[in-house]
Amino acid sequence: MARPGSRVALVADGLRAAIRAEEFGEGERLPTEAQLAMRFGVSRPTVRAALRELETIALVRTQHGVGTFVSESPAVTAGLERLDSITESIRNTGREPGMIYKGRVVRPLMPDEAEKLQVAGDAHALELRRTILADGEVVAYSYDLMPEGVFPAGADPESVVGSLFAYLRNVREMHPHHAVAEVHAVQSDRIGWDVPLGRSALYVLLDQVHFDRSDRPLLYSRTYFLEGRYAFTIRRSG
Repeated sequence: MARPGSRVALVADGLRAAIRAEEFGEGERLPTEAQLAMRFGVSRPTVRAALRELETIALVRTQHGVGTFVSESPAVTAGLERLDSITESIRNTGREPGMIYKGRVVRPLMPDEAEKLQVAGDAHALELRRTILADGEVVAYSYDLMPEGVFPAGADPESVVGSLFAYLRNVREMHPHHAVAEVHAVQSDRIGWDVPLGRSALYVLLDQVHFDRSDRPLLYSRTYFLEGRYAFTIRRSG
């Protein structure tokens, strides 16, 4: 992140204020780097660095060879208090959910994973890696673990497709009832496997274990939602 008070930070703050004041609307292309450099009295590399800062927090998006645009409202908004599958949440916003499986492999659990899933330290689980889409746009990356017993021993990992909640309910006749979750902000260039090498992005991590009605762990998921594309709300009352 830019050092507070630096030229990069001043340009980023100026552009952020202009966007919030609706000088530049959603989906609108920003002035060129040369024009912004003149506006703020800085060099083009400084403007470029400031735009990268804003792209990291999903306030703008850059199309190489075309320009930089103000990001549109989040593709998906979901309530944290509801235990819906990601697929259901996306569909409830009127968008078409999609999913691309990056990998499926049965492997031994790490000690902390076994503890979360309440299984023996030498237990195995099906590890799944998924790209989550809404109307064809990437909104999240998910790393999921389904323990032995929930995923049958000897079963073909390729048999798990689409929504994991749908698989549990329709194939395994197991029903996620509640979850225990932690929420973290994460900035990384190593989470999304199809993100250009070295491109850092900001995520909201939902680190959670899903249980059935009898408190049996069914699934441990670490889902990284792209900031600005998938937003969470929570209803609070006194």
